Amino acid sequence: MRILALLLFFSLQAYAQDTTQHIIAGRSNALKQQEKPYVILISADGFRSDFSHKYEAKFLQSKEKSGVKASYMQASYPTLTFPNHYSIATGLYPAHHGLVDNTYLDVNSGQEYRMSNKKMVGEGKWYGGTPLWVLAEKQQMMAASFYWVASEANIQDTYPSYYYVYNEAIDIKTRIAQVKNWLSLPADKRPHLITFYFPEVDHDAHEFGPEDPRVQHSVQFVDQVIADLEAAVAPLGLPINFVFVSDHGMKEVDNVNTISKPAPLNTTAFQVPWGDALLHVYAKDSTKIDSTYQELKKDTRFTTFRLDETPAHWHYRKTDDRYNRLGDLLLVPKLPQVFNLSTRKTSKGKHGFDPLLPEMRASFQAWGPAIKSGLTLEGFENVNVYPFVAKILGLSYDPKSIDGKLQVLQKALR
Repeated sequence: MRILALLLFFSLQAYAQDTTQHIIAGRSNALKQQEKPYVILISADGFRSDFSHKYEAKFLQSKEKSGVKASYMQASYPTLTFPNHYSIATGLYPAHHGLVDNTYLDVNSGQEYRMSNKKMVGEGKWYGGTPLWVLAEKQQMMAASFYWVASEANIQDTYPSYYYVYNEAIDIKTRIAQVKNWLSLPADKRPHLITFYFPEVDHDAHEFGPEDPRVQHSVQFVDQVIADLEAAVAPLGLPINFVFVSDHGMKEVDNVNTISKPAPLNTTAFQVPWGDALLHVYAKDSTKIDSTYQELKKDTRFTTFRLDETPAHWHYRKTDDRYNRLGDLLLVPKLPQVFNLSTRKTSKGKHGFDPLLPEMRASFQAWGPAIKSGLTLEGFENVNVYPFVAKILGLSYDPKSIDGKLQVLQKALR
């Protein structure tokens, strides 16, 4: 009876996930867009810059000879999943596009955004900037998404023409087949931009730590799927360019001697959303900020910042805070310690720390007919992927509206 109950529970959980393809009716590619190249933008969450060689990702290694590879890609601060996927998609730093953390307070509305809240994730009001799929659709170039942060949200009254709400119930063979189906559509209905996302490396590196052999298995899984995806679409004979990225790296931390919420942060005066690599402290009573700041500075387990004190390369100061979403104070743990605001033991692998740390470095590779062969690039910031992809697709944008610069990756283009 217990086994039957468990089976029923898990089947209901799977059933509750939205696994349907969402199609926006009435869309088509403009005639001038039908001759443009194609880009499949692939992200492997947590795929640190050294993982392809450290864990023998043979296919990705082989593509270094026929494409370009960066020694690393620098993530944006904080080096977390939601902010960085959206920085790659918009060419903006997190404080400039508004998705400043995985969890944060929108001071103007008083609402607390959480990446675990599916309803919030699907609301366009949280996302500033113009993500690549919106840029494409507004220029009558169709886009598709098999997952990407914010791709299931109505941003500027626009969704990708074809998209899936994020879930982990759809098997990988079905996902590959769907990409091939999209690219097999007639020219007027065929998406030229496709996003594709893998969670596996991040899951395993969190749970077991980035040095665990099980991370090698997940890295090689991603590697094989990308090889299978390329093989599946190759017979179509289309000018498809592959851009492989990750959002951040991963670091092993002390998950035993963690830091609980500091005593001065009482709930009557402050709101502190969940965090482990960073805590935002929002004052309910602004008269308490200065005295609490002085108290927090005495605790040497973490660094306490006012918003005019954060490192310049974070782009995370009050002057950057376009949506009024950064905390009045920011607390950053001194590694290897991290915060733990719950009663449960936290994971062994973490990210979210200073992007200059080697362990936070992300990956970048690209190959295809628009891309040079055998070129190694120096490290660069992830906001520069946006103009690179837009250039391949022949999409126009206002260079002043983004933080990324085309000249950073111009040398990688044929």
